[in-house]
Amino acid sequence: GFLMQTSEMLQKICIRNLVRKYCRGLTAERKVQLQQKVVTSAVFCGKKEGYLESLSQPFLETRLRENDLNPKVLQLIHGENIKYVTPVVKYDRNGFKARERLLVLTQSSAYVVEMAKIKQKIEYSTLKGISTSNLSDGIMVIHVPEDNKQKGDVILQCEHIFETVTKLCILANKESVVKVVKGSLRFRVGSGKEGTMVFTVGPEPQVFKDKTGQLTVV
Repeated sequence: GFLMQTSEMLQKICIRNLVRKYCRGLTAERKVQLQQKVVTSAVFCGKKEGYLESLSQPFLETRLRENDLNPKVLQLIHGENIKYVTPVVKYDRNGFKARERLLVLTQSSAYVVEMAKIKQKIEYSTLKGISTSNLSDGIMVIHVPEDNKQKGDVILQCEHIFETVTKLCILANKESVVKVVKGSLRFRVGSGKEGTMVFTVGPEPQVFKDKTGQLTVV
């Protein structure tokens, strides 16, 4: 019995030393990568299609560099530390027209940017929620408070959905507000109105306004 106990203790010490050695050998970049993937796992594991495939794909620090942004935009967000920029498709809240935009995440806010204009600013402190579906689409909805500053919730399509949502909830420090929904979700259009988005499975991916006026994501 004593030998068994000693063996178990030595085994634990050996494992601890191996883990410590591994952690010490990690680069700062690899540590950040692992920390981000832990958050992705907490939010999406077993909930959204494509999660397992995303595990082997490292997150990039950013998809676009600061100097890829228009100088006017840089001037407008001057003083805020830009952390992540990615191209997105934004869907209008009313007619659901698709528009090419950039999502810029700073230390304190998320910006939806069109060329030289800031179309919407969401301070992380006011962020109410982030919704995605359980399917393999790249749609995310950023839920904002109902006030005069905001036009309504932001509907975006992102190529790297796991990366973008993870970056946003880490920067906003709001991992718990991410919801992975099945079937449909409600979003705020503005002025007290709401819209519905429906998620369904089909032969080819598409996003369109159906006959009932709902945004349908296939």
